[in-house]
Amino acid sequence: MQSKPTIKKNKLQEWRDSIVFAVVVATLFRWSLAEAFVIPTGSMENSMLVGDYLWVSKLHYGSRTPRTPLQIPLTHQKIWGTEIPSYLDWIELPSYRLPGLRKVKRGEPVVFNTPKDLLDPTERPVDLKTYLVKRCVAIGGDVVQIKDQQVYINGEAMVNPPGMKFRYQVITKEELQPRALKSLGLDSEDFWLLGKTNDGKAVYNMLLTRQQLHDVNEAPFKVSVESASDDKGGFPLYPARMNDTWTLNNYGPLTIPQKGMTISINDSTLNFYGEFIEKYEGHKDVKISTTQLEIDGKPVGNYTFKQDYYFMMGDSRDNSIDSRYWGLVPEDHILGKPMFIWFSVNKDGQWLDIIRWER
Repeated sequence: MQSKPTIKKNKLQEWRDSIVFAVVVATLFRWSLAEAFVIPTGSMENSMLVGDYLWVSKLHYGSRTPRTPLQIPLTHQKIWGTEIPSYLDWIELPSYRLPGLRKVKRGEPVVFNTPKDLLDPTERPVDLKTYLVKRCVAIGGDVVQIKDQQVYINGEAMVNPPGMKFRYQVITKEELQPRALKSLGLDSEDFWLLGKTNDGKAVYNMLLTRQQLHDVNEAPFKVSVESASDDKGGFPLYPARMNDTWTLNNYGPLTIPQKGMTISINDSTLNFYGEFIEKYEGHKDVKISTTQLEIDGKPVGNYTFKQDYYFMMGDSRDNSIDSRYWGLVPEDHILGKPMFIWFSVNKDGQWLDIIRWER
């Protein structure tokens, strides 16, 4: 019996097959094992800097099965370099989390989909919401409170990350030269000129570590330094009913829901947790009034949470839109754990200093 002759592929077919294979492998790797991210803002300084490239493990907390199958591979939200959506939300699948190595731990950085993007309110499926990296300061069952800038968990002071920054209004004798700013260790993300006084003094907002604050106070150009740390930046705090009572630096106490925790339904608990019951607990028909909760047409007097929630904050506390603004992060929004920085670009650097070799 004569075998069929092998048809040799031309170069175009070989390239096509190679590209398809590479895209499939990269997509599976990105979905199940790890993904690369770049830090776009200074909310996690000095732990993570603008321009840091991270490898994020999805094995630690368990990979999530895709929720939005109609999506261009290797994209997120938009087609590269355009404002065109890279997905269609015609089909949304139920999402499941594969077994992971462990749960999220208190105090570690976490990458997640933000439940509410205050800068881009476009409604998207969970797996296509904006990615953020913040530090998990409280897990389900914890009580979080901030007193005079210090975070307390279950009544105990949290160990602060090294190099934590706060915002100060600094008035100097004149506008500072780049050399003076560099000597303080400030890059373009750490300060902005607000204007000048009538007598020509320069007014800055600066994000400073404790050491940098000391250096500014000792500098010959300093006129005055005042804390500007409680400025909400135009956004209301979570929960809305406490916006006029709580501040960024004096916040809480707030109990973080955990799976299996039961609460009584009343005006207070609905103000704190009603939005999360309505949006993130998997119910199709939820109605909330001032003091009542209805699920599938039935009044509910007590509610038991179906998943864990987390409270996230940036290390640069006054340069971070985090859980103090948009609330709690549901467990099904958790993506992965940052493992290491594999590359870092300093946009303020020159020549060889453009790359942060030490990172």
